[in-house]
Amino acid sequence: MQKKQAPNYTFALIVMFAVMFLIGFITTMNNSMIEFCKEAFGLKDSQGQLVNTAFYGAYALSIPLGMMMNKIGYKKTLLLGLAVVGIGFVINYFGISSLLGMETSVIYSVFLGSMFIVALGIVMLQLVANPYVMVLGSPEKGAFRMTLSNALNSAATTVAPVFITYVIIAGKAKTPDAVPGPYLGLGIFTLILCVVLFFMKLPNINEEQQAEEEGGERKEYKSSVFSYAHVWFGMLGIFFYLGIELGVPSMLPAYFKSNPELAAYGTATDFLPYYWGGMMVGRFVGAAILNKFKPRRILSICLCCGALCVAASFFLTGIASVWAMLAAGLFHSVMWPLVFNLGLQELGPHTKKASGIINLGVVGGATLPLLMGWIVDNPALGVGYAVAMMFIYYVYVFWFCNFGSKIGLSKK
Repeated sequence: MQKKQAPNYTFALIVMFAVMFLIGFITTMNNSMIEFCKEAFGLKDSQGQLVNTAFYGAYALSIPLGMMMNKIGYKKTLLLGLAVVGIGFVINYFGISSLLGMETSVIYSVFLGSMFIVALGIVMLQLVANPYVMVLGSPEKGAFRMTLSNALNSAATTVAPVFITYVIIAGKAKTPDAVPGPYLGLGIFTLILCVVLFFMKLPNINEEQQAEEEGGERKEYKSSVFSYAHVWFGMLGIFFYLGIELGVPSMLPAYFKSNPELAAYGTATDFLPYYWGGMMVGRFVGAAILNKFKPRRILSICLCCGALCVAASFFLTGIASVWAMLAAGLFHSVMWPLVFNLGLQELGPHTKKASGIINLGVVGGATLPLLMGWIVDNPALGVGYAVAMMFIYYVYVFWFCNFGSKIGLSKK
């Protein structure tokens, strides 16, 4: 019997890689505006972190949005996500522009509300991108495809802070009227992309049928995605991973503020591209070596090395401690795709819903930096205690990698 020819998913993967770039750019652009917003609106550290809370808080709706995706499919969810992102940016621009002259607290509330709308669209795009990239090809290469797509995501996270620093806010007074400008262009671009993709054909994947064709036999799945323990542990893995990824860039401004001698080297924003650049390099390297080493081994090594970099920052002084923290980005790079991949194992028809559950963990980006911001604002604690919180996050993700992700899976 002649073996069925494997379908060509090249175009669909290119689309998903472009979407991952857009997700990375918008997410990091949002995070990079925190310091600017703090001065524009006269905010404390904890209030500034509300930008992250509004953005990542939208991921609390991941499960119902994942169920929606299970009903309407990948393409419609992709188009809806792009439309919501574009609309959110347009609301941001016109909403803030129409309120200039009013209390800054009112304008800041509109800013946070519009970014929550943008984040809802990003959640939908994230829900599509991760499982869709996983199923666009053989399961064995799933981690490789996810790492490569996240490498392009990291390229965007590297470009975004540079774009913000040298193009968007360079030379501008830090006032509320300077805030909405960057977002209108992104909104228009996103809406145009949505219209273009509406007329393009993307493959519809049946995960259960694909698994049978790959494995050569019919596999029995549990009746509900909620019965898979490793999915829930994976959700918590993403929750704590967000604390790891955002811990350094969110705390770096406070670290510079608590160490005035660092002002001679520039601002925290000047150094952020090195962190995101390290993540970009790490993901491209990770994509290259994933074909040679097991994902769990790579993730374990990266967790240990990342924790060592953060630990070194406590023992070093001056600019050396900053570089130690920035170096952690190189090892944080592959954690998202590997944690996500481990959480999506052996799910077949439950893959879409499981993506919603795991994405729920992104609320860690809304809660953990905010918690760290409160610690920074507490005079009895400070930025050192806030950064030390990251070790708790490392420990859990290490446990999930080596133990939690194996619970309930078939032994191979």
